[in-house]
Amino acid sequence: MTAPFNPGQFNVLKPLSTRRSTLLTVIDVGSTKIVCLIARLRPQPAEAALSGRTHAIEIVGIGHQRSRGIKAGVVVDLDAAERAVRLAVDTAERKAGMTVESLLVNMSGGRLASEIFSAHIGLEGRTVGDGDLERLLRAGCQHASRENRQIIHAIPIGYRLDGNQGVAIPRGMVGSRLGIDLHTVTVDHAPLQNLGLCLDRCHLDVDAAIASAYASGLASLVDDEAELGAVCIDIGGGTTNLAVFSAGRLVHVDSLAMGGQLQTNAIAQGLSTSLRNAERLKTLYASVVVGDLDNEDIITVESPEDGSDDTPMQVTRAAINGLIAPSVTEILETTRDRLNASGFAARAGQRIVLTGGASQLTGLSDAASQIFGRNVRIGRPLGVKGLPDKAKGPAFSTAIGLLIYPQLAHLEYLDTHTGTQKRSGSGGYLARVGQWIRESF
Repeated sequence: MTAPFNPGQFNVLKPLSTRRSTLLTVIDVGSTKIVCLIARLRPQPAEAALSGRTHAIEIVGIGHQRSRGIKAGVVVDLDAAERAVRLAVDTAERKAGMTVESLLVNMSGGRLASEIFSAHIGLEGRTVGDGDLERLLRAGCQHASRENRQIIHAIPIGYRLDGNQGVAIPRGMVGSRLGIDLHTVTVDHAPLQNLGLCLDRCHLDVDAAIASAYASGLASLVDDEAELGAVCIDIGGGTTNLAVFSAGRLVHVDSLAMGGQLQTNAIAQGLSTSLRNAERLKTLYASVVVGDLDNEDIITVESPEDGSDDTPMQVTRAAINGLIAPSVTEILETTRDRLNASGFAARAGQRIVLTGGASQLTGLSDAASQIFGRNVRIGRPLGVKGLPDKAKGPAFSTAIGLLIYPQLAHLEYLDTHTGTQKRSGSGGYLARVGQWIRESF
């Protein structure tokens, strides 16, 4: 019998080498698709790198399967999910010519949520040392700990020394009181445990779990968007996740258990057709924007695939658009309201980037711009070699973002004493930050 998976037993995510190439495997487990990518990450000169990246990414293996056993981002059928994961990983392994043992995975379900905690410690006028920073970070994580919730991200977003804000890394400075603002992202323990158990049954170790919208934002934000403020909204088949970036940091995450599958279901029910036909109709003909000829365009709807001889139905494009409009509006308005309620709407700037497979619905960016009152664009993964054409769209942003994440993992601290995991090599978070500083400056 397989032993229960404990998320607190994630492997240690070691820092990427700055001198030699590294092979990395990631898996995007979504409600409609599962994508496994194997990539080679090569160190590159700072002048050649994109913002926030230290390594060039080249895909050497890719596996893409229809998702099964996953609903709203969580495992609902362990056997079906295991089979789908095995197929995706096996395909990537065969193309890369290697066997995968561990990987990074996304998390889109399980009620992802953000909180910011402040913690302080006394210094008594002495120099800030590694032990003081360790104590401070651990105190922040302890404040964030909740029963049946798991911390998957803990990101320092600012230090204070004797009340002075904006201190980058206070090591070596002198003061009486040291404080920190710590952004934590948590998820329900059971969904994370079941996802880990599914991967464990595939003989795969988990190095880290990353919030889907965070990964998508890493892949698709350009230039100074993360620095000036932007929102990445990842609309998948069963979930919609948002990540707010400000001053180059992830400052807020939220999730909704609704996605593009709502529009597919509405078409299937409204036209009495199969889900497969409904998905095809949505992809080929549906639009959020009303066109002048929508009432004149006639579309043939196939009968359900049950062997019946019913005459195919014919409907207008306007009828299909009318079926999907309520759910599209609901997703966008609910996301807007959650963003406004978070208190981070002002810090999010005027840019919204849409990612995820469901973001490709015709006219969605225009509708989102009207509802949010901000500039909206469709985000696509940037700066990656070896991707097939079908994988260059917004549906693959999360998977690509998982490959970028280790290049920024030095920004995080996760503490094993609070049931979470330090993502570090030997010597812990502070040693890794020290190594990063020495190698970068």
